[in-house]
Amino acid sequence: MPLPSIPGYNRLTKTHKYSAAGIAAAGAAAIAIAVVPGGDAGAKTTAQDLPNKPVALTSQKADSQAHHEALVKQSALAAKQAKEEAAAKKKAAEEAAEKKAAEEAAAKKAAEVKAAKERAVQQAANRSTARVETVAAAKDTKKTYPNNLDGWIRESLDIMKQKGIPGSYNGIYRNIIRESGGNPRAINLWDINARNGVPSKGLLQVIAPTFKQYHVEGTSWDLYDPVANITAACNYAAARYGSMDNVNGPY
Repeated sequence: MPLPSIPGYNRLTKTHKYSAAGIAAAGAAAIAIAVVPGGDAGAKTTAQDLPNKPVALTSQKADSQAHHEALVKQSALAAKQAKEEAAAKKKAAEEAAEKKAAEEAAAKKAAEVKAAKERAVQQAANRSTARVETVAAAKDTKKTYPNNLDGWIRESLDIMKQKGIPGSYNGIYRNIIRESGGNPRAINLWDINARNGVPSKGLLQVIAPTFKQYHVEGTSWDLYDPVANITAACNYAAARYGSMDNVNGPY
């Protein structure tokens, strides 16, 4: 590098020239060291920056740790919320199931009560129907008798049995044959009763006053009615002779 032109330089002594040259060289070297990268000055500058680098790394590490902790907290919070939501859903499902079970039980009980009432009503109706049917059956099965001497005697015996009047088929039949020959319209117009104005009439030849006195309830008030005539005559014979079976002649 050429030395700068210094006025009066040529008039300086050699010693002065060497001193000036040394000073210039030293200045140029200083400038070069300050400007050129990688020199000692640059190394010194880099060394001054080193203490700041650990501070930057520590800050980044702290930020990373804080971010990690925030993520952990968020994850824990999310897990807690999920757990709480699952528990709430489970509880809601259990309550719904319990409510449904209670409603079904109530409905079943109501149905049972309704069915019991319906059964009671039906049973009452069945009993009523059964009573009606029994009465109707009793009416339908009412004993019937032939309209002849055998039927008249048998019907009279059933009535006498109900009223506690003694007598037998043979005793009644024997006396009927003797008194009227089995003719329900028979009338005696020649004996003492006829002469007194109260002739004997019917199967067992009963006079009107006796018929009225010993008439059996439930039979006809017609003196000529076969069944009414027989039961009244047997009632009179029971009172006077103990039974129609004990009558063997006029009575």
